[in-house]
Amino acid sequence: MPTAPTAPILHVFGSSNELCDSLAEFIIKSQKEAVEKKGKFTVAISGGSLPKQLNALINKPGVKWDKWHVFYADERVVPLDHEDSNHHLCTTELFSKVPIPHDQIHTIDPSLADDLEELSDAYEKELIREFAQKDSARFPIFDLILLGVGPDGHTASLFPGHELLSEEDRWVAYITDSPKPPPKRVTLTFPVINHAVRVAFVASGGGKADTLHTILDKPEEGLPASRVRPVSPGHLYWFVDEPAAVKIEYPRTPFKL
Repeated sequence: MPTAPTAPILHVFGSSNELCDSLAEFIIKSQKEAVEKKGKFTVAISGGSLPKQLNALINKPGVKWDKWHVFYADERVVPLDHEDSNHHLCTTELFSKVPIPHDQIHTIDPSLADDLEELSDAYEKELIREFAQKDSARFPIFDLILLGVGPDGHTASLFPGHELLSEEDRWVAYITDSPKPPPKRVTLTFPVINHAVRVAFVASGGGKADTLHTILDKPEEGLPASRVRPVSPGHLYWFVDEPAAVKIEYPRTPFKL
């Protein structure tokens, strides 16, 4: 049974190439364990720079793309081919280059954009169809959730000071007032994120240094990314390059599979 949150595991890399290659190996290991256990790999992905960082997976041995079932940790409520769409970004950077079955990539329904309650409910039903079992937990249990972090400490579409930070029941929620455009978005909630088997943050560049210092060294300040703490037996990982890690005092863990 889930118990207390587990402590983050911080991996720091000397270059972006080393970070991306190690992240790819970590994802492949996560996939292998999931497929051996239940025949599929459930993963949620956010946008930003993350989809491009996943390029290292292309042509890597051991990736079983046909076993991937992909959801979005958050999505902007725009057409799927819009430049602001996380799905469009992921498709451009990764999905168009690998053979994941189309029906195993789960997108929002932008035709419901005028009713965000209905849109988020519809995406939650996608999760229910994927994860519902007779003995299912209260929340879906992803094999892996991949997240980025903004300069303000937001992750997915969970922003500082927003009422969604206290959501405890819904799997998928919507916002109409994102401080970062576009304003309309849907997002997985903290209970879903914190029930994953593994959650991995990916952050690079000196522009993230102050933010990561606050998140990892001063979690009591309550930035949204600090609230990602998977309950045991889940684990939280940070994949960070040296410029982003320069101010972090939190202990590092050498990366090994």
